[in-house]
Amino acid sequence: MNWGAFNLNLLVVFDAVMRERSVKHAAQQVGLSQPAVSHALARLRHMLKDDLLVRTPAGMAPTPRAEQLAGPVRHALGEMQLALEPEAFVPAQAERCFALAVDNCAAIVVAPALVGAVAAGAPGVRLDLRPSGTLDVEDLIDRGELDLAIGPLTADRERFVASQLFDDAFVAVLRHRHPGTRRSLTAEALARLPELEISSSGDDTGFLDRWLAEQGLARRIAHRAPYLSAARLLAETDLVAIMRRRVAVVLVANRDLRTVELPGRSPTVATAMLWHRRVDAHPAHRWLRGLVAEATAGA
Repeated sequence: MNWGAFNLNLLVVFDAVMRERSVKHAAQQVGLSQPAVSHALARLRHMLKDDLLVRTPAGMAPTPRAEQLAGPVRHALGEMQLALEPEAFVPAQAERCFALAVDNCAAIVVAPALVGAVAAGAPGVRLDLRPSGTLDVEDLIDRGELDLAIGPLTADRERFVASQLFDDAFVAVLRHRHPGTRRSLTAEALARLPELEISSSGDDTGFLDRWLAEQGLARRIAHRAPYLSAARLLAETDLVAIMRRRVAVVLVANRDLRTVELPGRSPTVATAMLWHRRVDAHPAHRWLRGLVAEATAGA
């Protein structure tokens, strides 16, 4: 292949179509017409002598050759983008988007303060906060599609850097004037109360089952519901829910709810932020990570 005559814009188009699996959506992403994207894809197919992406009822399906190329192309484009960005990052003048994956705890506890700080100090910066539960976070960070992830994460030290933000223990949440308990929560009371299991938390609360089993007791899971409906359900019923302390503090604020310490020793869950080593010293990413750390400092 004659690299001197190769148009790098073809790789930008290829990367967009691989991400979107649609010529129409790829065209919108790169700012070209659909015919221009189709023409670029045809040129690349001719040069590489492979179909690369084949139209199917479900969208554009990549060939094995396209799958092989996708990672290196995404990595190379990401490195070029970083190299071409200014050495200094001025938040008040910046216009860019950061993509972050957040677990439910980070979405509830960290996101409001983070978005507020960005709005105040960098009005041209946009945050794209994505729920991490359905994402392959490490793969997306590798490919440059995510700048940062926040949650109970650990790092492959060769590729990523992780920085712990806080530890959280578990507490019980129930309404004020709950008839099943006053100030303290005993093991017997906990086993007796109907529990609302938070289906969207992703937290492992099996430690309670083991602790209660040692005393010949068992939890009574009455219902399951996501965080979205938990506050009202807890305020209007005699249900109790077990959740991380920082989430509970947000949930009970300005509601007829309170937190109660668990009768047994609670384990802690570490929340960290994770990023790729290639952006470790990048000014814009360092600013973003500093903002996340500040947003969690008072949480």
